[in-house]
Amino acid sequence: MTSDEDALMLGEQAFRSRFILGSGKFSSEMMRTVLEHSGAEIATLAVRRANAGGAENILDSFPPGIRLLPNTSGARSAEEAVRIAKLARELGCGDFVKVEVIGDSKYLLPDNTETVRATEMLVDEGFVVLPYMYPDLYAARALARAGATAVMPLGAPIGSNRGLLTADFIRILVEEIDLPIIVDAGIGRPSEACAAMEMGCAAVMANTAIATAGDVAAMADAFRLAIAAGRAAYRAGLGRKLEKGAEASSPLTGFLER
Repeated sequence: MTSDEDALMLGEQAFRSRFILGSGKFSSEMMRTVLEHSGAEIATLAVRRANAGGAENILDSFPPGIRLLPNTSGARSAEEAVRIAKLARELGCGDFVKVEVIGDSKYLLPDNTETVRATEMLVDEGFVVLPYMYPDLYAARALARAGATAVMPLGAPIGSNRGLLTADFIRILVEEIDLPIIVDAGIGRPSEACAAMEMGCAAVMANTAIATAGDVAAMADAFRLAIAAGRAAYRAGLGRKLEKGAEASSPLTGFLER
């Protein structure tokens, strides 16, 4: 949890937590536990799970004050993403939307071209758009021009827990794009979430890493602490790194008589 003066701004809303929780692998009961331990103020929601009026409505799992971030999972084109986003708004999920357009069923990589199109269309409809994308500088610039509120590059393939495989490309986005960069997908360990924050990312989203842990609540705590630590380290300014050799941490002269 960050301090109020270091709030994460998305649209016109400020968030103290920089941990975004993916809800896809949690039951309604477990969702409440994980939200409590994670400190997250934003949680994603697959629209197909929002069974309004049904026996179990995932919307009932979210306590007051949680900003829902419905995603357009299942969309294979910009038009399908827009249709899902509008359905989410009609269900009462609000104007925030995480755009996912994935036409590849094997690797589940986002289609950056369709994602840019969907972002343009949804911004015109008044949505606060957070697009999930493959970390490509040109696509990120196009998303910024389209009116995206943030950019959400993948760290590794969805659900893989393989970490920051795309770290070098995410770092480019942090340096070049004047929007919050939120790492989404692939983060498997709290240390990787901390590393993403240390490089200047604005937030981290995680789901599988917590849902597949031995102790889900304890892992949510661990991610919360790691993200806060990484943010604090980034704000403090990381110490320099020597490319070769060594340097004594204490002076070798002036304290012993010869």
